[in-house]
Amino acid sequence: MTQPAIGFIGLGLMGGAMVGRLQDQGYALTVLGNRDRTYIDQALSRGASEAGSARDVAVASDIIMLCMGTSDHVESRMLGDDGVIAGMKPGTVVIDFGTSLPGSTRMLGEKVSAAGGTYLDAPLGRTPSHAKDGLLNIMTSGDKEAFDKVEPVLKDLGENVFHLGALGSGHTIKLINNFFGMTVANAMAEAFAMADVAGVDREKVYSVMAAGPLHSGMMDFVKGYGVDGDPNQLAFAIKNAAKDVGYYKQMADDAGVDSIMSRCALAALTEARDNGQADEMVSQMVDFFAARFGK
Repeated sequence: MTQPAIGFIGLGLMGGAMVGRLQDQGYALTVLGNRDRTYIDQALSRGASEAGSARDVAVASDIIMLCMGTSDHVESRMLGDDGVIAGMKPGTVVIDFGTSLPGSTRMLGEKVSAAGGTYLDAPLGRTPSHAKDGLLNIMTSGDKEAFDKVEPVLKDLGENVFHLGALGSGHTIKLINNFFGMTVANAMAEAFAMADVAGVDREKVYSVMAAGPLHSGMMDFVKGYGVDGDPNQLAFAIKNAAKDVGYYKQMADDAGVDSIMSRCALAALTEARDNGQADEMVSQMVDFFAARFGK
């Protein structure tokens, strides 16, 4: 597919950076945003068209991309008289770049297929700064023929573009990935807070742990705040971490299994989110545990 018309829904930090990258590559875009017009107005100033509804985005587009916060948000843009499905042309490919529930993804896939299109899930790794430079990790799954058709566009957005199997596989792997990462981050945050309780130096705790097999990038991100005072080495908000671990637990519940390990991470993240830390970064969970321990 050569220079298809692209529709993009959800121009937050990540979506806005992705739209900027697509415009750098010469794609024609129709965009639909939310209350914050920062990235919408930037896109319009560079020649994008603004749609009045998700249906209008679909009418104007060969590929429709969504970068939204929750499955409910995605479903609200996909379904109904003003939704994407209502305006799709046959052969349209719809790509969900958010982190959504696999069950919701498969439901939407069936509805898109019935309307003559194809639905792909493609959750993202890395940050908006990577998106700006086309260096995302893109975890795509769904119909392989549709993937092959849009792969050149995905490669304009990502350094590492994967095809992971049947629809929903990308979201499933992303949830497993984020569950593991957020569990490790919370464990490291508590470890620093426990160092305070025990009267030992946080940096010495880190030095010993990092010298062995426990060393990881996530450990370094939490150390970035817990020792060095920089919360932004992992630019991922506590409210988003709570959502993703909650989705992981729901995925486990839907599969009929009891996830033991997710309970503690989810409880900590939810409590922090609901008590004033929602917009803080995950590394700042160190403060949550320190406060809980009275330190």
